[in-house]
Amino acid sequence: MERLEKIYEGKAKILYATDDPDLIVQYFKDDATAFNAQKKGVIREKGVMNNAISSRLFKFLEDKGIRTHFVEKLSGREMLAKKVGIIPIEVVIRNIAAGSLSKRMGVEEGTPLKSTIVEFYYKSDPLGDPMINRYHMRAFNLAKDEEMDKVVDAAIKVNKYLREFFDERGIMLVDFKLEFGRYKGGILLADEITPDGCRLWDKKTHEKLDKDRFRRDLGRIEEAYEEVLRKVMA
Repeated sequence: MERLEKIYEGKAKILYATDDPDLIVQYFKDDATAFNAQKKGVIREKGVMNNAISSRLFKFLEDKGIRTHFVEKLSGREMLAKKVGIIPIEVVIRNIAAGSLSKRMGVEEGTPLKSTIVEFYYKSDPLGDPMINRYHMRAFNLAKDEEMDKVVDAAIKVNKYLREFFDERGIMLVDFKLEFGRYKGGILLADEITPDGCRLWDKKTHEKLDKDRFRRDLGRIEEAYEEVLRKVMA
């Protein structure tokens, strides 16, 4: 598979065309951002770790029947993926109160939720990724109802499988972000699943093992990612 020209560069990844129009190469960078790119930095070897973690989790979910864009891990930083048309909606699944939910609802971080919360955000850094609902999606033609039904169904299943996966490895899946894309008439799970977009806490100590260590200047950022990688690959 030959990597061709760059077609997109985001905050954490670069996408390259290939000699197959249906496939792209997804390159993972070490760049780190927070607060809609207002805070920037570098996490050493993050791209290598996130590629390995994402590849492992996508393969795990594929084995569970979740359709994803993942094809194969090509190298330390490169993943071969199906070329999807990303739906401009971030799906956030929350199992435990943390981050913006704690502030918004006035509850202590770490409070277990009586039921899982599914939230939607419009993908737009200039607008600060505002929270939206199904009415916004219809009014602004962001996604069809039947598409979002499939997205929500897949997201809830992903949450179930990943909570079990991480729990077996001594990690709490607090909350996480998913993105989906359109591909040949279907809906695929896309983007990445990594400590960049997941809140992961040690089950015993509640130590943060994710990008909150970067956001909140907690230190030991690389060590936290390395621990997640080690446990995910175990």
